[in-house]
Amino acid sequence: MEVDVKNRKGGEFLIKSTDYQDVFTPEQYDDEQKMMASMCKDFLDSDILPHLDAIDRQEEGLMEKLLNKAGELGLLSASLPEKYEGFGKDFTTSLLITEMMGAGHSFAVALAAHTGIGMLPILYFGNDAQKDKYLPKLGSGVLKASYCLTEPGSGSDALAAKTKAVLTPDGLSYVLNGQKMWITNAGFADVFIVFAKIDGEHFTGFIVEKGTAGMSLGNEEHKMGIKGSSTRQVFFSDCKIPKENVLGEIGKGHLIAFNILNIGRIKLAAAALGASKQTSTIAIKYAKERIQFKMPIANFGAIQHKLAEQAIRIYAVESALYRAGADIHQKEEQLRGMGKTNEEALLGAASDYAIECAILKVAGSEVLDYVADEGVQILGGYGYSADYPMDRAYRDSRINRIFEGTNEINRMLILDMFLKRALKGELDLMSPAMAIQKELMSVPESKDLGIGIFAQEKEVLVQLKKSILMTAGFAAQKFMLTLSHEQEILMNLSDMIIDVYVAESTLLRTEKLISLKGEKEGNIQVEISKVYLNDAIDRIYLAGKNAITSMTEGDEQKMLLLGLKRFTKSTSINTKESRRKIAKKLIEADKYIF
Repeated sequence: MEVDVKNRKGGEFLIKSTDYQDVFTPEQYDDEQKMMASMCKDFLDSDILPHLDAIDRQEEGLMEKLLNKAGELGLLSASLPEKYEGFGKDFTTSLLITEMMGAGHSFAVALAAHTGIGMLPILYFGNDAQKDKYLPKLGSGVLKASYCLTEPGSGSDALAAKTKAVLTPDGLSYVLNGQKMWITNAGFADVFIVFAKIDGEHFTGFIVEKGTAGMSLGNEEHKMGIKGSSTRQVFFSDCKIPKENVLGEIGKGHLIAFNILNIGRIKLAAAALGASKQTSTIAIKYAKERIQFKMPIANFGAIQHKLAEQAIRIYAVESALYRAGADIHQKEEQLRGMGKTNEEALLGAASDYAIECAILKVAGSEVLDYVADEGVQILGGYGYSADYPMDRAYRDSRINRIFEGTNEINRMLILDMFLKRALKGELDLMSPAMAIQKELMSVPESKDLGIGIFAQEKEVLVQLKKSILMTAGFAAQKFMLTLSHEQEILMNLSDMIIDVYVAESTLLRTEKLISLKGEKEGNIQVEISKVYLNDAIDRIYLAGKNAITSMTEGDEQKMLLLGLKRFTKSTSINTKESRRKIAKKLIEADKYIF
């Protein structure tokens, strides 16, 4: 993967422009990445998709067998360093594998839990003995992994956990008591990453092996979707754990939980992307086959609108995903060059781009929900039938807005992280915010838009960023330390930020595509990019208006609303014709193709 290493920081997209030459796009996959993607697709087509009903019935031993096969193909160990018998693939390749396997419904959940939150805590926080003992076998699939964080009384507030660990009098073991719930892979896992409070106070990670006396499992949960994923409660009753199985530092379990979540969030977006593409393809094929009023329903404008909008949102989130993934990869390389270990480099890079990871978690999960919902609508009555694939797609999609921190939590985190970095001096939000306040008092100047296919759109993005800085700056000044209590305003502001990041990523991807393959190859992607930005402007204006009217009144409100209108101007485009062109390409290809 060729990328230009730049000294960029996470979150800087809000205050700095990005050149298309500095982003990575899916059009740049190398031959090895394409080969990995093809292998994943073959595995899905032969071993997963034909057996979805059996997987959902939790046919005994089937999920373990499939994970073993994934291990044989190298899918479980792709990101593991070679010293642990892995393949040491870069972060972008790991995202691509996650995307491809994301179309695997419940299997995708089991795979992600094993390779992500199950295995990565040991890779990044384990000592040498723990890594040597567990990682090669986890990478091969001989051992399966699970992650135990959530409890009946602690979900989003993970640090409210009540599971307790007490050191034995001889100082050789810890005794765990408590329970965990919603534990993916619990039914067959061999290794459990468990969080407990030592002496009820110091939040700490532990490695607990299957069969440890005092550990037991509840029954399989009956779930709305991802029915093939093993989900059970895990109970600990005087469960004795060797002292050497403490993971990381005592009292630093939050560092494990929160750092792993950064990686988990962007990986979830990748899996949602893969599922979205498959769901879109199912809808396209059905629309071509279903005859009503003596013609395929794909001929009707209302259906074409849906097919096109599915594709627009998929293309947009894919653009943002691989932009952020490459930024994380670049930061890794930079940190390695500074003498950091592989583990320290990836953790540091993911932490630096935690804002983008949270953005993608929200955007990816909500795009999949949209695509699945409209997929049901396109199939009509058949979409509601459990005998057709949209039923499973619809039910399985819903969990993603809850996994890896709810979308509400992630929205609030986005703003919180921006403000904390500004207070620490890591991001200079104050200077541009102050400049915008002065600009509001001045007469608008006509600007030279420069040259390029998206010259006008880029200026629109500059103005949209000003609308965010203006609104967020006022909110920070007005509420100061109590801003965290204004959750509705925080979510309004985060929605503005999400749309700006995704819209900008979409334009940058298309610009790079044209630079690589020519204008003719990217003409439909230009339509996609312009429609996404057009609609994002309206969403940003509405979110900004809701935030402003929630915290102001009188002349102050009028001034801010005028500023918002000034910063969210755009020229009109014929989105109907653009969507028809996009839909035509999809229908001709008989699948999602962008």
